[in-house]
Amino acid sequence: MAQEISTEAKRFKQVREDLGKTQSEFADLLDAGSTTADIERGKKKITGKIVTELLRQFNVNPLWLYGNSYNKYLETSTSTAPKIITMDTNDRENMIMVPIKASAGYASNVQDTDWYNDLPAFNIPLPQYREGSYRAFQVKGDSMLPVLQPHEWVMGKAVESVRMANDNRIHVIITADSVLVKKLRKSESPEAVNLISLNREYPVIEQPVVEIKELWEVNSKLSFDLDVHEGEEAMISLKQGLDSLREEIQSIKKGK
Repeated sequence: MAQEISTEAKRFKQVREDLGKTQSEFADLLDAGSTTADIERGKKKITGKIVTELLRQFNVNPLWLYGNSYNKYLETSTSTAPKIITMDTNDRENMIMVPIKASAGYASNVQDTDWYNDLPAFNIPLPQYREGSYRAFQVKGDSMLPVLQPHEWVMGKAVESVRMANDNRIHVIITADSVLVKKLRKSESPEAVNLISLNREYPVIEQPVVEIKELWEVNSKLSFDLDVHEGEEAMISLKQGLDSLREEIQSIKKGK
């Protein structure tokens, strides 16, 4: 029985043929050995390094390569799609986990294939995670209380560009020096978005779109502290209510 060729192998071959390269020429360009024949036959996996080179040299969308996007090419200046994808032993895409301690390093190493090898990764065999690329990030600080607690994990689905992002949804925003979990609100200007904390103690951040390296829409969270923070949430809600009341009283006084 003939071996079934994977989507990524078929599309890898398609890219080579579109470029008019022989298997040996393409292998040389990608530093993938002497030939790409085994990759195209499905006998050899496409490494993260090759995916990175396809993006860097030819703007090939990693999500398209693995069958998760209709957009074959990306404009790298505006793309917020993941730059690195890793696979498990069964050729399924890993959900890479980014703990708080790795946040700063992640932001500055979004295209470093070797750096990803030190991050934990897993796979969730649920239908909600079959389409698209997902990544898990640990929440730092209390800016998203009461919905997200410090040290909880959020799972985000890759978004190809800010233009394609769903407005007023919680996202993980990756810039050159930070990993932020915020509600993303589009502004009138396409050059910037507003990043909003659910905890009103934190100001709104006006984020230039050009500085966003990756974007992940949060669709679920993982918590190990059920019901522990009920009292804390109640106190936050009470404080926010008192603050609003105080502002209203001050407004009435000024009106007099």
